[in-house]
Amino acid sequence: MNQNQIDVAPADNSLPALILIDWQKGFRDLAYWGQRNNQDAEGNAQSLLSFWREKGGRVIHVHHDSQNPVSPLFPGKDSHAFEEFAQPLAGETSYGKNVNSAFIGTTLERDLRADGIDKLVICGISTDHCVNTSTRMAGNLGFDVILAGDACFCFDRTHPDGRVMAAQTIHDVHLASLSGEFARVLTTANILSAFA
Repeated sequence: MNQNQIDVAPADNSLPALILIDWQKGFRDLAYWGQRNNQDAEGNAQSLLSFWREKGGRVIHVHHDSQNPVSPLFPGKDSHAFEEFAQPLAGETSYGKNVNSAFIGTTLERDLRADGIDKLVICGISTDHCVNTSTRMAGNLGFDVILAGDACFCFDRTHPDGRVMAAQTIHDVHLASLSGEFARVLTTANILSAFA
């Protein structure tokens, strides 16, 4: 299935849970992380979040609690905070993690199952780390996952042989790897139109 198609289930178009991964101010620090791709990611994530809130859908926030005091994501730093558009509202759950998966060291899976939720839409940072790992785990745990590929971004990475791999290449490869195996990778526009 390509990004211009979506098979929505159930027939009543009820919303999956929206999981926003690591929309934290610390990822603005390109001196620390390196160059990034997809400058539209924040706007697309905000569109998803606004839509879910308007429809009364389940919204879940995940933040990274780095154990490295030098990291911009170390708890207690201003940069650890959520971006303004991604500030949780009353009734929206927030989970803290210190590894790359939103399902490890949290009660996320248990809480989703307790609430009868088996369908998810995921977006966030970074495509190749926490988004990738959380999406793979969600798929392996049996959740039906849609990944908003254009509401994610990542950073340049250095290969062990010293080559610098461009963020867009990293992003594209990871979306291709996840697509069809762990999730349906769709655009924000297609997700919004599918559940309108």
